[in-house]
Amino acid sequence: MYRERLVTTEVSSENAHRLKRLLLEYHDFRQLKTAHPLLEDTRRIADWQANRLKATHQDLYQHPGYHTGLEFLLTDLYAPAGMTHRDDNIDRVFPKMVKWLPDHLLNTFAGLVELNLVTQSLDLELAEWFADRDITTTQISGQAYCEAYRASRHLAVRERQLHLVADTGQQLDRYVRNRSLGWLLSISRGPAEMAELGDLHNFCTGVTARFGTWTRSTH
Repeated sequence: MYRERLVTTEVSSENAHRLKRLLLEYHDFRQLKTAHPLLEDTRRIADWQANRLKATHQDLYQHPGYHTGLEFLLTDLYAPAGMTHRDDNIDRVFPKMVKWLPDHLLNTFAGLVELNLVTQSLDLELAEWFADRDITTTQISGQAYCEAYRASRHLAVRERQLHLVADTGQQLDRYVRNRSLGWLLSISRGPAEMAELGDLHNFCTGVTARFGTWTRSTH
């Protein structure tokens, strides 16, 4: 919807260039995925993986110090139903982002965009693997999932995914300790809602509040 705005926005720093490139890639991928015949399969796979993570890490998921952060990871960052309106708003405000945000924040934002793109791309690969073998995604077995995972043609991308999780998480940890960030978010709620960016503002506030709870309890 806002691809032309991404294309025509001039950027100068390396991080701004990276964010622009990734937003364009993610924009195009979202259009492809929306029209893909296996769209519902990718959503079921995402749901299955989220539930599997809760089960295999039940001790951490139920721990007061980790539950909030993990729930945010599974519902806001890795949302099976998608966040189309929020993602469109990111494209829409990109010109202002590169103009007003510090360069290091653009780098962190780029990491989040890349992580989302990589994760959804890998989910689509899994859906195609199941479809090629006529395996339904309504009842995925752990054995079939492990077989599909090992058969991935993009193991280097999966390694990149793990690196992004660790690196971006560390960067977010540093930001949530900055009290001025929380203050800025609180005073910007009204203008954000007036500009129809309430969902994006809530996402940023959620990152700060929920990762803040997580990091305070683990240090």
